[in-house]
Amino acid sequence: MADAAVDRRLGLGTLADGHAIAHHGELLQGVFEDDRGCLHRGLVTLPLDRLRSTANLVLEEGGHLSVEPRGRVKALRAAKLAAEHLGYPELGGRLTIQSDIPMGHGYGSSTADVIASIRAVAAAVGTRLVPGVSSRLAVAAETASDAIAFETEALLFAQREGVVLEHFGGSLPPFVLVGFKGDATAGVDTLELVPARYSPEEIQLFRVLRGMVARSVRYQNAHLLGQAATMSARISQRHLPKPYFDVVVDIAAHHHACGIQVAHSGSLFGLMLDAQSASRESIHTIISALENRGFQDIGIFPINVEEGTHVL
Repeated sequence: MADAAVDRRLGLGTLADGHAIAHHGELLQGVFEDDRGCLHRGLVTLPLDRLRSTANLVLEEGGHLSVEPRGRVKALRAAKLAAEHLGYPELGGRLTIQSDIPMGHGYGSSTADVIASIRAVAAAVGTRLVPGVSSRLAVAAETASDAIAFETEALLFAQREGVVLEHFGGSLPPFVLVGFKGDATAGVDTLELVPARYSPEEIQLFRVLRGMVARSVRYQNAHLLGQAATMSARISQRHLPKPYFDVVVDIAAHHHACGIQVAHSGSLFGLMLDAQSASRESIHTIISALENRGFQDIGIFPINVEEGTHVL
């Protein structure tokens, strides 16, 4: 009966949209304590709003949901879970995913598809879901998710539970990200990776890095954030080594970057540059150095930089 009510309200053939942003890997990833002292795997996502996924849902009769492209099975699963959660388990329609997010490198393409699909279903029934609910549905749909349902909020997120471990109380400090790949052809299946088994010493260090990220947000200090991201990337290198990591470290040091960030389960690297001191010339010098060492798909992304203050 609920589905009939949807059809009467919107009309068969009505189009509903949902959108979600990408991310550029993580600034921090590891194991962290909650308020009760229990340990959880968690991460701090680096949102990237220049890349997006859009889900279009057209309501149809028949109580059947389908998706195009047909391979977007996680998005379809998420749409069905959202429909059931909202009280419309027999919702029928055609879900179409359009995205400019590269797949398999750490941009969060599948999570963006999933969140966009959840939002499209909610829009179709005339409501919106809070980010926490969308995140838990996303985890149910794809086992592990990231925090992009919260858009650009800075927070520590338990990616296999869909819960926030800590809100840092603001946005990330401004910096310029030069993102690139060591191998633009090698995709990564996140769920095929064995989760890292961190040592007690590493878990202790994650406490320190968490505090550094919180302080960087509080004082809008990109250099402190870069230090935390670099240390997290070094820990990741012990568990999931990336080719050319030492080369990236050398380039970052030579050009006085704030830090290095990586997709901990992808192929992405990022150099974090001070938004105030980075110049057009210095950025293009860095790009030339990266190209000369064979890095690919190099992009420049201002992160929380006010319009008109950067030189890109």
